[in-house]
Amino acid sequence: MKESLVISDALVQKYNLPVPRYTSYPTVPYWHEHIGVHDWKQNVQQQFLIHNSTKGISLYIHLPFCESLCTYCGCNKKITTNHKVEDEYLIAIEKEWELYKALMHEKPVIREIHLGGGTPTFFSPQNLERLITNILKDAIVHPLHEFSIEGHPNNTTKEHLETLYNLGFRRISYGVQDNDPKVQRVINRIQPIENVARTTAIARAIGFTSVNYDLIYGLPLQTVESITTTILQTIQLKPDRIAFYSYAHVPWTSKAQRLFDEHDLPPAEVKLQLYKKGKELLTQSGYCDIGMDHFALQHDELYKARLDGTLHRNFMGYTTQHAGMLIGVKSISALIFKT
Repeated sequence: MKESLVISDALVQKYNLPVPRYTSYPTVPYWHEHIGVHDWKQNVQQQFLIHNSTKGISLYIHLPFCESLCTYCGCNKKITTNHKVEDEYLIAIEKEWELYKALMHEKPVIREIHLGGGTPTFFSPQNLERLITNILKDAIVHPLHEFSIEGHPNNTTKEHLETLYNLGFRRISYGVQDNDPKVQRVINRIQPIENVARTTAIARAIGFTSVNYDLIYGLPLQTVESITTTILQTIQLKPDRIAFYSYAHVPWTSKAQRLFDEHDLPPAEVKLQLYKKGKELLTQSGYCDIGMDHFALQHDELYKARLDGTLHRNFMGYTTQHAGMLIGVKSISALIFKT
């Protein structure tokens, strides 16, 4: 594998400008054209015809509920402790999926499913089973399918993981973000490292083959010393993959980010140091730089895909799969095609 490109501090500073999220291309601010309902339906049918029988389709299902507000979060979310919303939301998803199926001339071949949020494990194991069973009941599961879910270490239970495993899920991504108690308090995500260790161990014992951690650099009150501690604690738990994201400060769209003092945010030069220290520690411990903000151990499929040139990126992030069509159910962007 090629060595990672070394970029100078001066070059980073030169391009230290706010940019749109890079999960889609063209990026969202450049989506100026609008499509009518008739043309949209034709487009869905055409893309489905092209890709379903060959590569299959990917589904991203957005489950937006969280019991508490993380002040750093820029995701589409709904804060509530009322779990009665689960049933109402699932009914809406089921109706939306029926609308998609009405445009399909044959059974969909499901290559990927990713449950994101919000907090997907806000939903009970029984309701997650209901959701996936409904999606798959009139579908064909691709023999090389990959099902994944985002989980919160504080509320992901053994029952959640057993249910998901029996439904075909083998990947789980835990939102860790940071282990420092001061940082956790200011971002309102109190999450003891013991909970992360516990849910990781349970997932592996049940049979999950890939455990991913999300970490964020650039959060308020983070220092090089604190990020070092978080990374070292993470390395001890050996997640298969790590997404080491840059915090995006967008209080004009995510009002919760106004709840902490902007003076607590690390300046650009410190934020760069945070990333460099994290990358240094990860690569020294056997994690390979996959690209952008992802790291993986050498046994992981992402690393192997990087080596043989089959690594692919879609709206859900890096993947070894290359489904031809990605449908977002109740997601921020309704439908995105990858060819």
